[in-house]
Amino acid sequence: MIKAIIIDDESNNRELISNLLKSYAENIKVVGMADSVESGYKCILEHKPELVFLDIQMQDGTGFDLLKLFEKPEFKVIFVTAHEEFAIDAFKFSALDYLLKPLSPLSLLASLKKAEESLNNEELNLKLKTLLDNVNEPAKHKRKIILKTLERIYSVDIDDVVRFESDGGYTKTYLSDRKRIMVSRTLKEFDELLSDVGFVRVHHSHLVNINHVFCFEKQESHIVMKDDSIVPVSNRKKEHVLELLDMI
Repeated sequence: MIKAIIIDDESNNRELISNLLKSYAENIKVVGMADSVESGYKCILEHKPELVFLDIQMQDGTGFDLLKLFEKPEFKVIFVTAHEEFAIDAFKFSALDYLLKPLSPLSLLASLKKAEESLNNEELNLKLKTLLDNVNEPAKHKRKIILKTLERIYSVDIDDVVRFESDGGYTKTYLSDRKRIMVSRTLKEFDELLSDVGFVRVHHSHLVNINHVFCFEKQESHIVMKDDSIVPVSNRKKEHVLELLDMI
């Protein structure tokens, strides 16, 4: 049986989560509830839960403020928010899950499945630290991104990523210090995540950080990056790349 607590400043939301858990998650027992950062902190210390449903915006602060009170949380977190735009990019970059209000049984079960399958405490703590760093950083391109391999998990400054290269269902990540990380995510996922922070898909197998481009060789139709790597540009992307380079 997994011990859980619910921290939300609206009583109807606390009851909804509790009732959904009773109906759809028999292996989870709600051992406590709280309605603020202060009471939530006390509730966690008292009950030592394995799972916390944490509202983001509360009367006396945010769920992020609560997490900062724990140097190394010993519990997994499922964030709950009524605001789709609130810190959503920060969650995506940090590879952490969240639930949108109003909650549905399907979304709740999906989040529970991810929580149960996830992470040891070291991985969770790195993801939570990355999330808090991202929430505190207003400039998207200055944020960090979680890169996970089969053996390790990395928290990397987005500015330090030179480019991505597709390798089947995996993606090679090239960093400015010339390190390479093979990540178990597709290039399409990185394209969708980073398209508004200066990354451009120049070829079906290549995604580059425009800030790391040195020059575009028009006749050869390839880009030379600042780390001296050469990236091909597809014919249909050529005009778009030229337009972007004219803007920087």
